[in-house]
Amino acid sequence: RSWKLKNIFLKNAIHRGVTMRYTTVIKEDAQSIALERKLTEQLKNVGFEQDDVTPGIVITIGGDGTMLHAYHRYKHRLKDVAFIGVHTGHLGFYADFRPHELDILVERLAAGDFHVIEYPLLKVTMHMQDGTQEENLALNEATLKTDDGTTFVADIFIKEDHFERFRGDGICISTPSGSTAYNKALGGALLHPSFNAIQLTEIASINNRVFRTVGSPLILPAHHFVNVRPVNEMRYKVTLDVHNYMYEQLERIEYRVAEETVRFARLRSLPFWQRVHNSFIADEL
Repeated sequence: RSWKLKNIFLKNAIHRGVTMRYTTVIKEDAQSIALERKLTEQLKNVGFEQDDVTPGIVITIGGDGTMLHAYHRYKHRLKDVAFIGVHTGHLGFYADFRPHELDILVERLAAGDFHVIEYPLLKVTMHMQDGTQEENLALNEATLKTDDGTTFVADIFIKEDHFERFRGDGICISTPSGSTAYNKALGGALLHPSFNAIQLTEIASINNRVFRTVGSPLILPAHHFVNVRPVNEMRYKVTLDVHNYMYEQLERIEYRVAEETVRFARLRSLPFWQRVHNSFIADEL
């Protein structure tokens, strides 16, 4: 893949003395602010240059929410940037390092001792009744609900085929890496990020003698896509990770695996299932 060549170039650039550009995105708390100051000083000492516009590395200090904000800030540079996370709270799925490990992080970055992994993203296309459309990319998940909390009614199509008429609170479409977030709370499956897929999970569906949905999460491969067509004319709330949007003239929304991927610089081995274990099972890290 082209990013593997880019990865090799990044490492070689470090060894050739080429200045590496980085930026930080932090949670606005005292601990994260203090860590950023320390990290900035250490990276400057090993020849890294801070660049908030065209960075090659984005380092987040905070939690998974901080990483989501960083992703959306720099998603226009997905081909040119890799993300690294330092967690100042509970261990997150996107953060590898703890506060007392800054020295290790800087040492491995300076030595080019890292590899780059790619995670699938969710492409969301909003089709409006006037024929216009909006596209966006989500790292974790996208949800669709009514704005006022009334019953959400929509026809669900998989590819071109009608699958079901959904009634309930809404739907959630998640990426594999996002399957551990809201999707898990809804009873969805945990999906390894090596799968190029998306997952559709119902939010409080209505199932009785009159109304019936499949009632189970659906995992769809990259060559499948989902179209959701709201039945009623009303105001709808669309979420994309940490961002909320409102639409009144929504005709349908298409969800599919994006061609783009997000890249993380891994400076240590922390397998996905170990992250799951640490986050949901282990008593302590």
